[in-house]
Amino acid sequence: MTVIAVVRESGRQDSADAVSHGRRYRRYAAVTGLLIVTAVLYLWSLGAQGWANDFYAAAVQAGTRSAKAWLFGSLDAGNSITVDKPPAFLWVMVLSARVFGLNSWSMLVPQALMGVGSIGLLYATVRRYSGHIAGLLAGALLAVSPVAAVMFRYNHPDALMVLLLIAAAYCTLRAVESGSTRWVLLAGTAIGVAFLTKLLQAFLVIPAFGLVLLIAAPGSWWRRAGQVLAAAVAVVISGGWYVLLVSVWPASARPYIGGSSTNSLLELAFGYNGINRVVDGAGGTGGGAPGIGRLFGADLGTQGSWLLPAALIGLVAGLVLTARRPRTDLMRAGLFMWGGWLIVTGAVFSVMNGMIHPYYTVELAPAAAALIAVSATELWRRRAQWRGRGVLAALIGVTGLWAFALLDRTPHWLPVLRWLILLGSLSAAVLLVVGGKRLMLGAACVGLVSGVAGPVAYTLDTVATPHGQLAGPDVHGGGPDSAAPANNTALLTLLRSTHTRWAAAAVGSMTAGPLELAGNVSVMPIGGFIGGDPAPTLAQFQQYVAAREVRYFIAPVGGDRHEPAAGSPAAAITAWVTQHFTSMRVGGVTVYDLAA
Repeated sequence: MTVIAVVRESGRQDSADAVSHGRRYRRYAAVTGLLIVTAVLYLWSLGAQGWANDFYAAAVQAGTRSAKAWLFGSLDAGNSITVDKPPAFLWVMVLSARVFGLNSWSMLVPQALMGVGSIGLLYATVRRYSGHIAGLLAGALLAVSPVAAVMFRYNHPDALMVLLLIAAAYCTLRAVESGSTRWVLLAGTAIGVAFLTKLLQAFLVIPAFGLVLLIAAPGSWWRRAGQVLAAAVAVVISGGWYVLLVSVWPASARPYIGGSSTNSLLELAFGYNGINRVVDGAGGTGGGAPGIGRLFGADLGTQGSWLLPAALIGLVAGLVLTARRPRTDLMRAGLFMWGGWLIVTGAVFSVMNGMIHPYYTVELAPAAAALIAVSATELWRRRAQWRGRGVLAALIGVTGLWAFALLDRTPHWLPVLRWLILLGSLSAAVLLVVGGKRLMLGAACVGLVSGVAGPVAYTLDTVATPHGQLAGPDVHGGGPDSAAPANNTALLTLLRSTHTRWAAAAVGSMTAGPLELAGNVSVMPIGGFIGGDPAPTLAQFQQYVAAREVRYFIAPVGGDRHEPAAGSPAAAITAWVTQHFTSMRVGGVTVYDLAA
């Protein structure tokens, strides 16, 4: 009898092991499928993006031609000036271009793979405290966010920044889970490297991460405070080493720091790319007026606000559900972390009085996706209670109503879609409340499909046709407008025949960048991005000309984005050249031979 009992127990154990292995296999298959679908989505027709943003593409090309340009993120291989961001995101693209050759694919594939990595990391983070289904849902919601589909297929710094911030979130929750200082240091390191990608924007998550460590990490208050201090030190070291390098490197032996007024990376961080973005009153590029409604307005709404109402509802619901849990509860810590990330970042974007672009909202996407996934999963687990069903129904209904409002802004594009979303979401919400147990699963599935249909449609439109920095219909096209000389065959032939440090000089990157890319030559972008930086000065440019280091000067082609500002060094250089050198017409463009 004992033998029979042992055999039966062994059989039950084998059956349980088989079920466990089967469940694990299905989970691996689901995650792998999500990542494969995301990779296909982000890599689809990627070459149609061309050079994407010429400004950063020119810096990638410069990095393939000069190690110094690679290190500093120079706009030109002659190393006259850098881009107006730190170069960490360029390091990755340049490495790919050096290995596989410079082209659109070698530059943009790393960005797409960062997107796939972001989805995988978000899944892993959410799964640790809310389970496999919640992790899958979070990853999928991030993958189909329209603004994410733009930035993970573009050569902006946001792709690497988002990947690093999600990595920091993962490390923070691991620190809360284990109390290990090692995970705290890794979180700080990830944020520090993110600083080298997009400066102070990467620091918007710090209040949330620090608060979570202080509130929820195990151990005494003094231990937790010490870990927060250790994280701050890790941020300073991992981000500060490059700032120190730039500071001690002789200014005469490195490019000018683009975007700064004093040739300082610190001044760039806290000035042009820092406080000035919030308070200088210069206005934004397609950002809308500051205020509480900016994130939902005409400029930013269709890029990153599809899931924001649901995320805020989910945050409140999740905090109520976990209110009585222990201080170190991992799920509540996750809600605090993602909620703090979303609220602080969203508040800063809302009140910014300086320059803001709609694609900045990609930083909100991971937090919104995680909050919805976690709260929806927890509400579904409580579907037997009318409060759980009611809040879940509200979440679905509000998401559908907001999607209808956003799609109504482009009524000519797929006009039936918004009505289907409205019908599906409201029907699902009603059935969840009054439909009974048999209809709940179907209602939830209909609600999920209705809720993501809008962003999915925008995302598919974005990957199906070449886009610039915006997602969705009516915004097709490449990056910044390219100057006419880039299509000038005679001019490109002339520049390729030179053997000087710079084949030519032109005011601003709008002219210089496309010429560099089209001709595979080094062109000095006088004044940096739009010609307003004090580099080079007139005296420096005269020295370059005297030393025969720059051959041609290409006259501004007209338009506000190409004409030098009055009183700027670029204007002084233009005046000096026109007064002392003879012009000639090359393919309809005015060119001055500085060696004549």
